[in-house]
Amino acid sequence: MHPKVSIIGSGNVGATTAHWIASKGLADIVLIDIIQGVPQGKALDLFEAMPIAKGDVTVTGTESYADTANSDIVVITAGIPRKPGMSRDELLNTNFAIMRDVVGKVVYNSPNSILLIVSNPLDAMAHAAYKISGFPRNRVIGMAGVLDSARFRSFVAQELRVSVEDVTAQVLGGHGDTMVPLPRCSTVAGIPITELLDQATIAQLVQRTRDGGAEIVKYLKTGSAYYAPGAAVAEMVESILRDKHRILPCAAYLEGEYGIHGLFMGVPCKLGSTGIEQIVEIKLTEQERAEFEKSASAVRGLVGLIESQLVAVGA
Repeated sequence: MHPKVSIIGSGNVGATTAHWIASKGLADIVLIDIIQGVPQGKALDLFEAMPIAKGDVTVTGTESYADTANSDIVVITAGIPRKPGMSRDELLNTNFAIMRDVVGKVVYNSPNSILLIVSNPLDAMAHAAYKISGFPRNRVIGMAGVLDSARFRSFVAQELRVSVEDVTAQVLGGHGDTMVPLPRCSTVAGIPITELLDQATIAQLVQRTRDGGAEIVKYLKTGSAYYAPGAAVAEMVESILRDKHRILPCAAYLEGEYGIHGLFMGVPCKLGSTGIEQIVEIKLTEQERAEFEKSASAVRGLVGLIESQLVAVGA
């Protein structure tokens, strides 16, 4: 019997996430949306690709949360996407209302699941899901660092004209303009990029990483990124379902780690069958610490905007 992954939201991010998970043969998938026919059509199309992809998994589309019952992992992508000129923060109130409704239904149907949050603004939405669900912190995880690190890795590989396979990168902090890429912890075949690139070039790549989502929104005009976010979720799902214990940068609820209390922040996490098995603490330089705390301050501001709403729903 295959594991079961339900994906809330069958838009570009949700459907592409389903595609990556199905192509890897990781789990049976339930794709759910409020728009009648859309999840069914996309699920059927993806299921019909499985003989070609050689993935012996089922893909089901539905509008009923009852079909998501007993999911091992629930990926929440529901929410409106960013539009040109719109920050992730402006999505806050609309997507909070959606998150409040979705999480309640997910918890009722899959009380033992692990939640992977993709909806923006990511850190605040993960915070909302954690408080509303009542789940332990190891079972509520935000997808951000894997995506941000992948962007940094792509830009480094492009700049140095090397294989992306040889590039590793580490990006901490909130998922937004204040994220904290760590060049000294980013390597090419084990060689720190600080020995391969000058500081000016590194600064340009760091800034492009911070602007990675906005750069895509600018081109698309009517939507936001979905291929890379979907692939990032699939990598996290694989580490959990196959109990691989991979160390990946994820948004985790901190209870003193890195000196932060009560916030979701991007940090290195060991992912296994129970979700977050360990939060890995890196000794930060003085500058990195300052940037991390600045990022935490930005996330804290967003969370503060929804605290009263969380209190109102008893979270």
